[in-house]
Amino acid sequence: MKPRSSALQPPLTPPDDPDPMNDGLRLLTGPDAADPLAAALAAAGGELLRWTPRQVDHQPGTGTTVAYRARVRWADGAETTETLGACHGDLPAATARLRDGDTEIGLWRFPHDPDLPGLPHATDPHRIGRLAADLGVGDGTPATIRLRAYRPRRRAVIQAQTTGGTVFVKVVRPTRAQPLHARHRAAHDCPAPRSLGWTDDGLVVLTALPGRTLRETLLAPGEPHLDPDAVITLLDRLPHIPEHRDTWGRKAPHYARVIAGIAPELGAWATDLATAVDHPSPEGPTVPVHGDFYEAQLMVESGLPTGLLDLDTTGQGERLDDAACLLGHLAVLAQLRPDRAPAITATGTRLQERLERDLCPSALRRRTAAVVLSLATGPHRVQEPRWRENTRARLRLAQQWVEWS
Repeated sequence: MKPRSSALQPPLTPPDDPDPMNDGLRLLTGPDAADPLAAALAAAGGELLRWTPRQVDHQPGTGTTVAYRARVRWADGAETTETLGACHGDLPAATARLRDGDTEIGLWRFPHDPDLPGLPHATDPHRIGRLAADLGVGDGTPATIRLRAYRPRRRAVIQAQTTGGTVFVKVVRPTRAQPLHARHRAAHDCPAPRSLGWTDDGLVVLTALPGRTLRETLLAPGEPHLDPDAVITLLDRLPHIPEHRDTWGRKAPHYARVIAGIAPELGAWATDLATAVDHPSPEGPTVPVHGDFYEAQLMVESGLPTGLLDLDTTGQGERLDDAACLLGHLAVLAQLRPDRAPAITATGTRLQERLERDLCPSALRRRTAAVVLSLATGPHRVQEPRWRENTRARLRLAQQWVEWS
């Protein structure tokens, strides 16, 4: 996993911005965002003291969703730290709306996400304790809950400790709850969390798996061990879900457009990379795929996989994509954690050598470049302080994989 360095240089002059949705991106991530946030809090009796965007989901041609960390003073003098959400473009019906000139935005305060109506229930220890008991876990006393993940308008994950053990509550849009439950129930031959049940407002209650994630293993002190053959065996046990999944290569132009929207000066570079990794026809046989297979989704114990998390994206696709997704994420993780880079790179190299015995090496490396290109949107999405520099670093890494192919 040591591709050559790139000589490709980004353009010096950014192109004109043709996407009107980028006006919303600039509003929600710039200093003017304070005005609608303050107005929304004032209506609820709060005063905005300070705020920081923490997560940005920009979809070219559709709109932008932003989550903020905010410090708020209330009428009684109490101060709290809140998560606020705002969106522009395709606005959900159940949200407060404010207009700033010609731009209309929607706003909410966590946990009242307009597209995740089950989130207030999922963050209520009493309700989750009762729900778990109804599904056969615990005695109904309040659960101890911990928010593990939140993607505004998309999903959230709550870890709940009950008297009967730990469960995970996945919060999705209501129309997606039953299909997600069905996916987990269909994975009877694959070690994955078992779905205990689902609710009409979008909650899916899942069991816990033994072990810890491969990411935790790689970042812990010592030399990690992972059996590549066991990883392939695990992928062979994925459930058959008829839904088709586009390849990372075919999705690459979308991520290039995202990068062009957030950093126009990098748009041509990202577009060239997307062209280099795109492919007009399939490059591998159609098989069951995980769809988002990376080190935080793989549970391991003593060097062997114990299960897979997040079956939301399972379907029919190409093994190249699951293989490339894991390699691409490991390459970026090594970039993020130079202190653990030798151990991460060694694990990735062993996996790559084993995967290339079954898969076309050139296609796998191009597909890995496509995954890294998708991850180049990450620094801006989570609002890293040096996100432009880090975006460039990931584009350079994607270019290296292209040249290595």
